[in-house]
Amino acid sequence: MSKDRVLLVEQDREFSERTMRFLRGAGFEVNTASTCLRAEQVWPTFRPDVAVLSHDLPDANAQQFVPGFKAFDPFVPLIVLSGYGAIDLAIESVKLGAEQFLTKPVELPTLLAVIQRSLSNRRYRRRQFADELRKPSATHDLFHGQSESIRDLAEMAHQAAISDNPVLIQGEPGTCKSALARWLHDRGHRSSGPFVEVRCADGGDLTTELFGRDEGHAGEPGLSGLVEAAHRGTLFLDCVGDLDPQLQVRLLRLLEKKSSSHARNLRERNVDLRLIAATPQPMADLVRARQFRGDLYFRLSKISLLTPCLRERTEDIPGLCEQILYTLAGDFGLGHLELTADALSVLQGYSWPGNIRELRGVLERAVLRAGASPLAAKDLPADICGYQNLTAEGHFKTLEEMERDYIELVLRSERGRVEAAARKLGIPRSSLYNKLKHYGLDRHGLRTVS
Repeated sequence: MSKDRVLLVEQDREFSERTMRFLRGAGFEVNTASTCLRAEQVWPTFRPDVAVLSHDLPDANAQQFVPGFKAFDPFVPLIVLSGYGAIDLAIESVKLGAEQFLTKPVELPTLLAVIQRSLSNRRYRRRQFADELRKPSATHDLFHGQSESIRDLAEMAHQAAISDNPVLIQGEPGTCKSALARWLHDRGHRSSGPFVEVRCADGGDLTTELFGRDEGHAGEPGLSGLVEAAHRGTLFLDCVGDLDPQLQVRLLRLLEKKSSSHARNLRERNVDLRLIAATPQPMADLVRARQFRGDLYFRLSKISLLTPCLRERTEDIPGLCEQILYTLAGDFGLGHLELTADALSVLQGYSWPGNIRELRGVLERAVLRAGASPLAAKDLPADICGYQNLTAEGHFKTLEEMERDYIELVLRSERGRVEAAARKLGIPRSSLYNKLKHYGLDRHGLRTVS
């Protein structure tokens, strides 16, 4: 864990050096500047966690520099040091965004206590902000079950949570890779920091979204990227295999140098974050096909986790159903929900190409249809029951047939919304259109060719 960083902006050289030695002895990393201009130059690369600023600097006073420093990072506390004659002005600087002000001469133990309290407040505010960004978590225990594959994942995930190395999560769509990334963040030492999730398959200007931009021409405003927003926290890149080659280079630089620059600027900014990436595609295959950089793959996969597919852990299905039904009962205001033996047999006999995500959707539709407990086989979707009938007679579907059937199912559930269906399937929209053409399907999942 890196040390908390203090930027001390003070023109009194003797006081600055004495304070720097004291704070370093207290365990902080300290950088100094004697002017506002120099502080603005130091800030992007030093990335302070707290700044201590003299009210009167040779080139600015608090009313002038506080708004600018807050624009760098609104979560960084600013502590203003003022002379007795400038107390009213210092109070004004607090109104502009400073965290606290102290009058000179200041006792260094007092300054230390204020810094520590400000950092504690900062962590609380960042946690609140991170909580607002959080999406609803999975409705089941990620490691529920007794299958060997889920036990192996649980053991490796607990080891990965206490590390700060990059993590690569691989697994089929619907195996809760995003939920696992959140779990790793919540149990690591960065849990008080932000969890920033980026879906690399959604298209758009991903370079600007990740790395931001400086002020452009014609008054175009500057923009901080999500990489900088993840400072002191976790950056989660979902569908990382879809990154274009130029972004792969920038991501490699981020991992190597722990720094980033805006899309239109080469000036480096230090970033302290943990990177977690996920993909439904086998990354080794993408590397062999020269669609993904091998050096980036090796850096991302310092810790590699595999989320098992549901068809390989059918013994866990009863327990998963129990947890999902418990949540659904609360969501719909129903009493205890359970499955009949024949319904459970159908569910355990199905191949689950959509994995846990599909299981949750099937159970939700069954609850909506039945409205009471117990849920019988007749309450399950026809294609689920039909699959069991086919396999019971010894006829197994090919992988291509299962993929086609699942795409039909998802498109029907999304009522023809291709973009939403692609997100649910965990693939780019363009890939889904290609599959529709291949299987002869329209956007509603209806077959247009025999």
